[in-house]
Amino acid sequence: MQFTPVLRAEALKVRTLRSLCGTLLAVFAVTTAFAALAGGADTSDPDFDPLFTALSGVWPGQIAAIAFGALAVSSEYHGNGIRLSLAAVPQRGRWFAAKLTVVAVPALVVGLVTALACVLTARAVLGSAADGLTTGQQVRGVVGCGIYFMLIALFAAGLTALFRSGVATLSTLIPFILIVSFVIGDAAGDAAGFLPDQAGQIVLHQTHDGTLGPWTGLAVTALWATAAILAGAWRLRSRDA
Repeated sequence: MQFTPVLRAEALKVRTLRSLCGTLLAVFAVTTAFAALAGGADTSDPDFDPLFTALSGVWPGQIAAIAFGALAVSSEYHGNGIRLSLAAVPQRGRWFAAKLTVVAVPALVVGLVTALACVLTARAVLGSAADGLTTGQQVRGVVGCGIYFMLIALFAAGLTALFRSGVATLSTLIPFILIVSFVIGDAAGDAAGFLPDQAGQIVLHQTHDGTLGPWTGLAVTALWATAAILAGAWRLRSRDA
């Protein structure tokens, strides 16, 4: 089977599963809600970062992005649906590529729209406090945020294919990002900047210090996502559906 019909079939699954549409809506709603609260930020703080304040909702919003990536893959393992999918598309690599595409594209589009809404909302509530942001910094924040959401969703999708369980993925990634990453950060110092969430979120700051920059940080997150995808592809190929 050619790639295009496989892609259409996988896209149809995403459009018809309410839980997947709900997680994408949650990415937008949760992230922009934090931008609306930016007016309460202490703009007199010397460390005040208007760009990160505008995009601070990425921290809870990424949980919804993780859920989207995990559910998109784990839905195949409910009721042995994966057997039907692979019977229709015996080329497992082609099927997995289509599945990852329908995870990446919606996550990227929703991420870009969400980031743009956050920046516009935060600028409105922050007023003159956001005047220091340049156009380049705002564009970088919006584009970087969209890419980050896409990468974190792909990371979750790859792990789900490896674990063959969305619950296992959510149970691993969510505590890691919300708790373990910060604990490791306190203990590991600069090395923690290479963790997938901390590296990727450098792009959300107006200025940055340390070894990684905005785009190299996203590259590190991309490497984590790639490793998870390769591990998931290996599991898919090496185990019968």
